[in-house]
Amino acid sequence: MRVVELTGVEVVRAGKAILTGVDWTVNDNERWAILGPNGAGKTTLMQILAANLFPSKGEVELLGQRLGAVDIFELRPRIGVCSSALTERIPPEELVADVVLTAAWAVIGRWQERYDLWDKSRTLALLASLGVENLGSRTFGTLSEGERKRVQIARALMPDPELLLLDEPAAGLDLGGREDIVLRLSKLTMDPLAPVSILITHHVEEIPPGITHALVLKDGSIVAKGPIAEVLTSSILSEAFGLPLVIENQNERWSARLGG
Repeated sequence: MRVVELTGVEVVRAGKAILTGVDWTVNDNERWAILGPNGAGKTTLMQILAANLFPSKGEVELLGQRLGAVDIFELRPRIGVCSSALTERIPPEELVADVVLTAAWAVIGRWQERYDLWDKSRTLALLASLGVENLGSRTFGTLSEGERKRVQIARALMPDPELLLLDEPAAGLDLGGREDIVLRLSKLTMDPLAPVSILITHHVEEIPPGITHALVLKDGSIVAKGPIAEVLTSSILSEAFGLPLVIENQNERWSARLGG
């Protein structure tokens, strides 16, 4: 099954091309990482994948539905999103349990919607799976950055999505926080029952074991795409980042350093 299919996708803003000629297919059971320098178009691509942005040109199919020919309010709940932009919209006084629970209705903040026992049980189970089950009664604004990241991932998983988008889930974390997130994401990416996931990152060190494919962007165009071992090479990432980089993989973890 094709989960994502982009054909000739372009995005133009104020006369400037943000994405150009993007052709990309993501199949069921694949786990992707998207890399590229600042301004490469990663965030714009993520907005398209989340059905929050229509391309200026080209065709986009998500979960078998074509953007422009589907009710996006029915499509979006099938896509789980973890991003800093979403975090900024969460009221700091919101209870952590409600931050996760409200994802069942694809809303932020408790209003008049009703939740059943299954919703509440799933909320507790997801918080436990991310190691933050004891934070349910805390307010979101009192959490550390690492705790917020884990709560965001739990929220993204709440609607049992078919596609999971993770926009820099380890950004802003110290070494311990990063490794904790990578470990938890590796369990998710290696779970055959987990949704297809797409991870955006600036750093190869943040790619968890279990990621099967990679796509590298530069200046809005695809530099390389395919199986991760074929894409995360010194030559490809040196071209993308404009530096002589040495890329290595040891014990299923990637690292990058400046070459001579």
